[in-house]
Amino acid sequence: MDEPRSGARAVDRAIQVLNCFEGDDPELALIELAQLAGLPVSTTHRLAQALVRGGMLEQDPATDRYRIGHGLASLARPALTRLGLDSVAPHLYALAAGIRITVSVSVADDSDAVTVFQARPPVYFCHHQVPRPRRSLHTSAAGHALLAYSPTRAAADLDLDRVRHTGFASELIETDDPIRALAVPIVGPHRQVHGALAVQARSARLNSELIRAVVPAMRIAAGRIAPLLQTGGGPGLSEAEFRSR
Repeated sequence: MDEPRSGARAVDRAIQVLNCFEGDDPELALIELAQLAGLPVSTTHRLAQALVRGGMLEQDPATDRYRIGHGLASLARPALTRLGLDSVAPHLYALAAGIRITVSVSVADDSDAVTVFQARPPVYFCHHQVPRPRRSLHTSAAGHALLAYSPTRAAADLDLDRVRHTGFASELIETDDPIRALAVPIVGPHRQVHGALAVQARSARLNSELIRAVVPAMRIAAGRIAPLLQTGGGPGLSEAEFRSR
């Protein structure tokens, strides 16, 4: 039997349900949603239906599977505008088309690098190019790019020193078909870190030759969008300020 409901408890559980959809536009059946949320099926159904009525979720009438609704996208628009992503998007799509790899922007949230925007290329797209929604700051390419200019970074951190020296971070993601991820910091005036610009693809494709061609284009794009992110979001936030949120 479900625990007695209160307003705060219901909101917490609704957030648990919504967080299950973090990722590349997933669609989930009720049982899958309940398992991911760690809630009883009956509770999950009640919450999901309430979120559908509120426009936060949609339910496919043919499959009964749930997905993020347009209402949630509308609510997210002001936050994206504050980040400056409306003005940044054309630059990201141009870069993605030029290098033929999906381009993403990540920001720091506690101990993770969180993907907040993706621009896919019109050709040569594959699922290997889609980053996980959250990656550890300390083990991912995007995280290292975010931490590279941190005033609190370890003085003898060789990985971060390498980012500062070369201008980019690299990570090999071990899977059946290994993936190479690259990231460059988006750095504003006074070395404030606004975010990280990242790409990833099969390492067989993203080899040393392609890396030499892609990284300069990424660094140019990061330099162009840094003032736009600052304008869109007000004064730039340092990585330490990001971490304090």
